[in-house]
Amino acid sequence: MRETYQDIRDAIARLCTQFPGAYWRALDREMAYPTEFVAALTDAGWLAALIPEEYGGAGLPLSAGAAILEEIHASGGNAGACHAQMYTMGTLLRHGSEAQKRAYLPGIADGSLRLQAFGVTEPTSGTDTGALKTTATRDGANFVINGQKIWTSRAAQSDLMILLARTTPLGPGMKKTDGLSVLLVDMREAVGAGLTIRPIRTMMNHATTEVFFDNLRVPAEALIGEEGRGFRYILSGMNAERILIAAECIGDARWLIEKSVDYAKDRKVFGRAIGENQGVQFPLAAAYAHMRAAELMVAEALRLFEAGENPGAEANMAKMLAADASNEAANVAIQTHGGFGFAEEYDIERKFRETRLYQVAPISTNLILSYLSEHVLGLPRSY
Repeated sequence: MRETYQDIRDAIARLCTQFPGAYWRALDREMAYPTEFVAALTDAGWLAALIPEEYGGAGLPLSAGAAILEEIHASGGNAGACHAQMYTMGTLLRHGSEAQKRAYLPGIADGSLRLQAFGVTEPTSGTDTGALKTTATRDGANFVINGQKIWTSRAAQSDLMILLARTTPLGPGMKKTDGLSVLLVDMREAVGAGLTIRPIRTMMNHATTEVFFDNLRVPAEALIGEEGRGFRYILSGMNAERILIAAECIGDARWLIEKSVDYAKDRKVFGRAIGENQGVQFPLAAAYAHMRAAELMVAEALRLFEAGENPGAEANMAKMLAADASNEAANVAIQTHGGFGFAEEYDIERKFRETRLYQVAPISTNLILSYLSEHVLGLPRSY
């Protein structure tokens, strides 16, 4: 997989040299958003890579997006501040009207509009999306929205939000995922007019928030696709999300292993490089093997996705295996660096915290195992 899109990978690596470890460390201390980094990616056209050319983008396939995100992480950076633009806009692209696409996609492509916020998860429902309580009630030419979302990353840095809300109350014979709809909320107009954003501090520098809706009125034209089919629309973008996150994890593992190997060659203890010891070599070799195996699953998920198939199992396995590989590489990196692994200046502890997130988000390992148990192995549903 790494051999594909070499020109893109080289260009991303060059761009990332402008944002070294010191840049990310400074942001991490202040829990600040990487505005300059996101602007550089936008100006170079990388965040518009997956938008079709007719709307001002590059029209590249998902595998190109995966290459971009992997290389950002392999350079020691973090694409969590902007990766959502690559998959949230897919809901608009696949299910929006032509008028909606013409109105918003060119602005997203040139950076004048930011679509990073994805309003799905709620405090009481978590990953049980069908149990969400946020409502959008039709009132003449508007929907009136009430409720709360949590872990809505980048809401404070977005102009637009893809929002999933209940438009039809659950009734007899309905699945709990029926009656949900997707709305495109213009946050420039909504903040202060019924929309409130509250930042959440986390163990890593990840710009995530709680969002509160209090009789927020949005025009009926904000509805994406058919009313009541929103869960299906959101679900169709989750494979892309999992694959792209998996690519980031591969990049993290590459960076962590490379840094550890270099350190193991240079660090001398008892008159010899610590990398001469099998106790140091073997964990690094195992982490590398697991990273390469996960990389193959990411490539397979991309192949199926781009062939128009439904790679639900492969996308989930890619995300799980890549997250495991990056987590293993982070643990090995800490152990290889010893005390220096905890020192801020080495960036290992930062990456350790950042990559730990993907054991839980955007879907936890246990839920992936439940999915595989039921939908691949045919075992009874466990939840």
